[in-house]
Amino acid sequence: MHALTLVIVSLLVFALAYRFYAKFIITKILVLNDKRPTPGHTYKDGRDYHPTNKFVLFGHHFAAISGAGPLVGPVLAAQFGYLPGFLWILIGAVLGGAVHDTVILFASVRTKGLSLTRLARKNIGKTAGLATGFAVLFIIITALAGLALVVVNALSESSWATFTIAITIPAALIVALYMYKLRPGKIFEASLIGVLIVTAGVVLGEPFSKSAFGHYFLFSKPQLSIILPIYGFIASVLPVWLLLCPRDYMSSYMKIGTILLLVVGIFVVNPRLNMPAVTSFIHGGGPIIPGKVWPFVCITIACGAISGFHSLISSGTTPKMINKESDIRMIGFGAMLVEAVVSIMALIAATVLLPGDYFAINVPVDVFQKLGLSVTHLAEIEKMTGEVLAGRTGGAVSLAAGMSVILSAIPGMKALMGYWYHFAIMFEALFILTTVDTGTRVARYILEELVKLGSPRQKITKSLWGIMLTAGIITTFWGYMVYNGEISTIWPMFGVANQLLATLALLIGTLFILRHTKKWSYSLVTFIPALFMFATTVVAGVLSITGNYLPKHNLQGNLNAGLCGVMISLVVIVFLGSLRSIFLLWQAKYILSR
Repeated sequence: MHALTLVIVSLLVFALAYRFYAKFIITKILVLNDKRPTPGHTYKDGRDYHPTNKFVLFGHHFAAISGAGPLVGPVLAAQFGYLPGFLWILIGAVLGGAVHDTVILFASVRTKGLSLTRLARKNIGKTAGLATGFAVLFIIITALAGLALVVVNALSESSWATFTIAITIPAALIVALYMYKLRPGKIFEASLIGVLIVTAGVVLGEPFSKSAFGHYFLFSKPQLSIILPIYGFIASVLPVWLLLCPRDYMSSYMKIGTILLLVVGIFVVNPRLNMPAVTSFIHGGGPIIPGKVWPFVCITIACGAISGFHSLISSGTTPKMINKESDIRMIGFGAMLVEAVVSIMALIAATVLLPGDYFAINVPVDVFQKLGLSVTHLAEIEKMTGEVLAGRTGGAVSLAAGMSVILSAIPGMKALMGYWYHFAIMFEALFILTTVDTGTRVARYILEELVKLGSPRQKITKSLWGIMLTAGIITTFWGYMVYNGEISTIWPMFGVANQLLATLALLIGTLFILRHTKKWSYSLVTFIPALFMFATTVVAGVLSITGNYLPKHNLQGNLNAGLCGVMISLVVIVFLGSLRSIFLLWQAKYILSR
């Protein structure tokens, strides 16, 4: 099988889905109306509520939802072969992920920008709303830890990538001040300035890393595990227009540009997929993912097909910045499909590596020696990239290696493999970091709501000190998990948490559709995926507890098992409450239709 076949099939499927399925959902089920004022206009405050150009907001939304999942998830899932991951990305993204994102975004826009927690309270009930609030808080902290850990592993001991990432912060501040204060509305000029600064960061990264000042940006994993939460704290406290939105906007188009470059490289090179369609590990016993292809291919790919984390963005920062309802199709449905394309590219980049080389990178050296596999081109790739790649677990390094192999195969690019590798590492870190800062802000919203729910008269969340306190609590929790965690324990928990949250969001979307449409059958677009995701993630969660966490017989394993058990319990409570409400509404609509 050649990579070009997967690219063409996926692009055709996604184009047809956007043209027909998205149109059906927004015209028949949701019925968008540009005459209705959006929360960004109604509650404009200059901090969180701010109507934004749809292209700028698409950039923010895409950057926020596209974290580690579409990059690392498919790479790790390649353990099962290229076919299981490819099929799940196509089916999950079209029938689950894009619908999930669009419906929740619309529901939040129509309800004054309410968060997922308050949407649950409004559509299911007080008990379900409270359980959802705590479940979401558990889940988002776990998700942020999983995302941040990938960034830490990617930037560790790499001053080039760290320098380039750091440059995007002042670039965002300059773009924001230019676009909103110096020359309001001049988006193209501001974008050009931002692109030039970020490009300079990429180009100057290599010589800077080799200069006398390079060591100032060379950090170890423990150091980055402290620096990253500090950045997340600052980004979640500053006004949304000043750092978060312009930084995400700039980085998103860099991300899309890199993926388009990879697509062009695949069209030119048309590399062969060296990983078989399925491997013997589909039955379990794999060295990377400790389980069978179902349910673990779903929770491993996570954001690349359907992501509960997206519901936090679709009911968090984005609905507060929507300019008009017709923008929802491009931002909600479109951004998810673009993310699915990213997942396909990541899957291809991993599977162009020979199985021996792939496993040599993605598992510890001592584990690889027991697999009975041998490396073929790994030594050559290490020499060309100037890095030791064996035993660099977590997916990020093997993805960068696969991307550099494809891009360096373009005529005239062979000598640039080292540059492509380091550029890919930087690209991955930038991709993920934008989700970390937005996710921390959304988690801050949720904690503020829970404080307000527990003490309605409490004004703490209205003050700057209250905002700083809630942001500090959130970053402390996920920072602790990053500092003490590892990819083999954090990533499976992140996958389970993410997909459990998607289940909750789909159930809330089902109830919202039932309350706002005449036909009960329209609610099946979210209800059927909700049932599948519930079964998948509960089974995966139980298997993770019994097969991955408890057998470690240590404090961290017991803590992970406890957190996973709490999340599953909370989701079951919401699931049962949702089923009761759904069937009552179905019954009422059936009686009225007779």
